[in-house]
Parts: sequence; C-alpha cells; structure tokens
Amino acid sequence: MTRILIAASGTGGHLFPALAVAQKLSDCDIQWLGVSDRLETTLVPKTYPLNIVTAKGLQGNPLRKALNGLQLLRSIFQTKQLISKHKIDLVFTTGGYIAAPAILAAKWQGIPVILHESNVLPGKVTRFLGKYADTVVVGFADAAKYLPDAKTLHLGTPVREEFLTPQPLSADLKEKLLGDRFVILAMGGSQGAVGLNQLVRQCAASWIEAGAFIVHITGKNDPDVDSFQDPNYLAMPFAHDIAALIQNADFVISRSGASALTELTITKTPSVLVPYPYAAEDHQTLNAEVFANNGAGLLVQQNRISPDELIEMVLEIMRSPGKRQEMSDKTAALGIPESADKIAHFLKSNF
Repeated sequence: MTRILIAASGTGGHLFPALAVAQKLSDCDIQWLGVSDRLETTLVPKTYPLNIVTAKGLQGNPLRKALNGLQLLRSIFQTKQLISKHKIDLVFTTGGYIAAPAILAAKWQGIPVILHESNVLPGKVTRFLGKYADTVVVGFADAAKYLPDAKTLHLGTPVREEFLTPQPLSADLKEKLLGDRFVILAMGGSQGAVGLNQLVRQCAASWIEAGAFIVHITGKNDPDVDSFQDPNYLAMPFAHDIAALIQNADFVISRSGASALTELTITKTPSVLVPYPYAAEDHQTLNAEVFANNGAGLLVQQNRISPDELIEMVLEIMRSPGKRQEMSDKTAALGIPESADKIAHFLKSNF
C-alpha cells in the first residue's frame, strides 16, 4: 500500500483542501503532520494518525525568530524520522509554516513532495521553498507568475464534499429562505469580520425594504451583534449548514479568502467581495481581482466604500436577474469541481 504524509495545519483554508484530497486516497495509508495547538487536532479524523511537530512561523522580534528557527530545525528532523519510520512514499502539503519541514525533510529523504497553493499570491513558504517541490499545484492559474522557479500545475482548490451536491436546509431556515424574497448571505470568514459586519448592518434596512431577506454570519467576536433587528434579518455567529446556505442564496457578500471563493465557483453564486484589509500582503485583494477581472464578482474595499454606495451596488444586482445570471456563469467558469479527484490522481502518478 502506498504511504502518504499530508502536512496541513492551522486554518480551514489549509485543512479542508487537504481533507478533500485525503478522502480520494482511500487506497493509501495516510499519516498527518500538524502542530499541537491548531485546528487539525479537532478537524482531522482519527482515520489519519496525527503526528505533532514543533514548527512555528519565523515572525516576531529577533529573539523570537531565533527560537522559532531552532524549532523549525527540530521539526525538520522530526519529520525526517517520521518519513523513515512509516516508509513514506510521497509528501503532500497545502502550505503554511508546516510546509517548510515537510518539503525539506522530503527532499532530504529523496521522496517526491507536492505542494498545493490556494491563493493567487502564494504564501511566503511557498514562494521560498516552492522550487524544491516536485510540483506546486495552484488553485488560481494567475499564481504561477509568482513562482517563476517552480514547476506549477493548475488543478484548482478542492472543496468539502457537501459543496458538490445539493444540501438540505434545516427546517427553520427552509421556512425563512424558500419564499419570494431575495436572499442575501453575508459572511466574513471563519473568525467573522467586525468591520464588514458593521457595513452590512448599515445597509440592511434598505435591502430589506427592496425585498431582501438577509442571513448574516457574524462570527463570535462582534460586540454589536444585536444592534440591528428585523424579521427579515437573521444573524448567527456561525453556520454548520454553510453549503446549503450558499447554494440557496441569490447573492453573497464575502471576504475573499481562497476557500470562500472556491466554494462560490462550485455553487455558482454571484458576489460582492470585500477583502480583509489587513490580510498578509493584501493577498485577499489579489484573489478578488481574479473574480472582478473575469466579471464573476464585484470588488469593493472596506475602507473606501460608503454604506450608500454599497446599498446601491447591491440594489442594482437585485433589480437585474440577467446580470446575476451572467455573474453566475462567469463564477462557475473559474471553478474546477473535480479538483480533489484531479489532485489525488496526480499524486498517485508521482509514486
């Protein structure tokens, strides 16, 4: 049986694509590489043994960087020992700082390593170490220009299985959403987005007056979550049935992390994209520009748009079913629904 080490850690943006690929590798023996205090400790199924290393990013003051550098060296040795112990045939990683020991240990052991990058602007580890990977699989074709020394292959970003088939709404949501009103879904990512939330609430009354029902996923850290009340406005800190919500929304207002955008391409949902203004190297804006340049979404900057401007932008979309259909078609054209299958097949071809 082929043995694969998957190195994916930290956020859903790294973990969900890796998990989607892992599900397509049921005929392989998979070990997982992660760290002790991140989401992999709860999200990765027990089916995949979780091996903990001490890797950390090289940010902070000089002393912190030096200490983290030592931990990185230790994690490379830990990963090398893991590869030897389990006779790993191939390493697959989805980037982030866990990718550094994974890539370097794989090269040390002389086995193939495939790196996946979901953003248009690759992360620092990918840009620095991508040339040492056998292939960097990219979610956006535009990412290749930032990796001139790496061999790249555009296969898209895998999504969770539930996005690939129609999902049922809960009884409560079904009663609210399956009427005649235009459904707007506003979401700020897994941690929420206070600035985006405030902007949505400032616009909500005008959209509701025009016939909208608004589902607003606020995150858990919004101090003003109860500041707007209306029968046609539903706020919730998070949603377990996010796939069903996006599938049933007429329009989405969203941050532009790579995973969120990939999910929109699968559900074919038109959108207004509001990049997180403090994202590392403003990478969310580059993601959103791909949608905007292809007519798939509207790009607005949170700190540069007024509530009145956003109100009118969304009202124009509400009044224009033809425009929504055009955006939906162009959004779908950016997606690769078979991404997980394609990547799994590619991994197997490298054994």
